[in-house]
Amino acid sequence: MAADATPSSLSRLRAPSLVTVLGLAFVLLIALWLAVNLIKTPSDFFEVTAIGITNGSVYALVALGYTLVYGILELINFANGDVFMLGGMFTITYANHFFGLHQGQGAIIVLWVAFTLVLVMLTCGGLNTMIEFFAYRPLRNAPRLAPLITAIGVSFIIENVALAVWGPEYVIAPDILPRSDVFHIGGFDYQWNKFIAVIITVPVLLLLMYLVQSTRQGKAMRATAQDRDASAMMGINVNRTISFTFLIAGALAGAAGVVYALYFTSVKFDQGFQLGLIAFTAAVLGGIGNLPGAVLGAVLIGLLQGWNEGLNWHAPGSDWTQSMVFAILILILVFRPSGLLGEQTPEGG
Repeated sequence: MAADATPSSLSRLRAPSLVTVLGLAFVLLIALWLAVNLIKTPSDFFEVTAIGITNGSVYALVALGYTLVYGILELINFANGDVFMLGGMFTITYANHFFGLHQGQGAIIVLWVAFTLVLVMLTCGGLNTMIEFFAYRPLRNAPRLAPLITAIGVSFIIENVALAVWGPEYVIAPDILPRSDVFHIGGFDYQWNKFIAVIITVPVLLLLMYLVQSTRQGKAMRATAQDRDASAMMGINVNRTISFTFLIAGALAGAAGVVYALYFTSVKFDQGFQLGLIAFTAAVLGGIGNLPGAVLGAVLIGLLQGWNEGLNWHAPGSDWTQSMVFAILILILVFRPSGLLGEQTPEGG
């Protein structure tokens, strides 16, 4: 009956907010811009989209580390980006000085990539665990500003160590990945040297989801994230669980370093800080603390970067990429702090 309508039921039918309308209009404009570019230059569109997915996959591996650590400690580990940079440096060092690799070595390259991936992930994971033990654990009960400043300080220490060891210029990696085609679409050939980022990122995400959702250690991580004191009372070793989380985060950063070094074939000592900020923005965009959200945010930012820098029709250009990325960060923090896939939670006392 019409007379039975109540204010609470009518409130569900109320008009969308101005922010929602503006957001939908913005998305519609971007979709229209992409459609025009697709029609005008389909090969360029598919090429920059593939590049965006590849870059987004690298960002995703680092963003997963951010979101894991934040989910447990509510700490933004700015040093995670620099651990990624070290992963790239280790990869290039192993390739140039220990193995002497070069293009065209066939099956040896596949075995080397697998071996280096495991070795670099273990190295960076162990380094990240040491950072947690020496820099963050003593400040666990300190005000939140103290570990945040410490994280920034650790980031600069790692940068300066890399500067002293590898120098101020780009360190060049051998171009060893095969360039044969994976598939062909719209006049664009998608090659294996790009596809490797997706090959590594997707299984890592699935394994990480399984680890967090279905294993005993994952349950301990989720319990520690909800309430450290209650977890300790239930017999969970909180220190070991947090160290394990930093181990996984560092391993993910190391995997990203391997992919980046092999794909872009050059790494510089200060690249970790910039890419780390982009990965952190991706984690916030998707919903920090949410694993699929971190990957979604990273791929969206990678696509935005690729489209902005590669499309020809009315694209702002590479000079505006960083401004656009951090504008997204500000808008998300203002209008939807929980991110795209995150959930609003009350602030703990």
